[in-house]
Amino acid sequence: MSEVADNIRTAANLLIGISDTPRLDAELLMAHALGVERQDVLLDPARFDVPELYAHLIARRMAHEPIAYIVGYRDFWTLRIAVGPGVLIPRPDSETLVEACLDLARERGADWPPRVLDLGTGPGTLLLAVLSEFPAATGLGVDMSEQALAYARDNAADLGMAGRTIFQSGDWGEGIDGPFDLILCNPPYIGADEPLMPDVADHEPAGALFAGADGLDDFRRIIPDLPRLLAPGGAAILEIGATQHSLVSDLAETAGFTVACRQDLAGRDRALLLTRA
Repeated sequence: MSEVADNIRTAANLLIGISDTPRLDAELLMAHALGVERQDVLLDPARFDVPELYAHLIARRMAHEPIAYIVGYRDFWTLRIAVGPGVLIPRPDSETLVEACLDLARERGADWPPRVLDLGTGPGTLLLAVLSEFPAATGLGVDMSEQALAYARDNAADLGMAGRTIFQSGDWGEGIDGPFDLILCNPPYIGADEPLMPDVADHEPAGALFAGADGLDDFRRIIPDLPRLLAPGGAAILEIGATQHSLVSDLAETAGFTVACRQDLAGRDRALLLTRA
């Protein structure tokens, strides 16, 4: 076994109990320390020497620092999204919203959606993923965090979408004029007393995670404003917590929407599709 492979195996053992994916984390950190892609390390580990930086990166991960912050990115959909401290890390579950957009587009034709709004855009995750699938579309991303918006603008530029996107500071839909054909939103939806893993609780921004005692505070603000922002025949897609389908659906139906639900790959309720007749 090569020195690199041996160090990865040792690091993976150290990360058991720290991470749900200890082997993957050890491989990603080795690749990052070497300045190469993970597949390069896996294909031929013997051609590399173990960098001194590796032990330091493993120590950071053992202290529960999120791997995305250590390496500076998270792969989402088909994109590499740059992230860092103070910015919500993209989750695979959120790809459910992108899949829902593609299904809607198949129903509505090749020209839909021309104009997209992403409320709480963070580093641009959902907006950029959707725009990557619809080359003629343009989008507006809104977030209260200037730090997140800086990442979003850089991500758009790196992905060749700066000319199709605007990112601006804002408090959900306040001060925004519609209409938009598609509205995306992954708001905070965790209850104030819900337990979280140390990676999340101690590192990711609380303002992007928690939404009052029951996790619904931001839904109560966002949903009543959607009819004003949504174009006729448009759709809004909201990410929800796995137990929130009924409660958020009630809010949406009260605002005049028809609601459908999409599950993530684990079969959990994850996205609500809001449309109006």
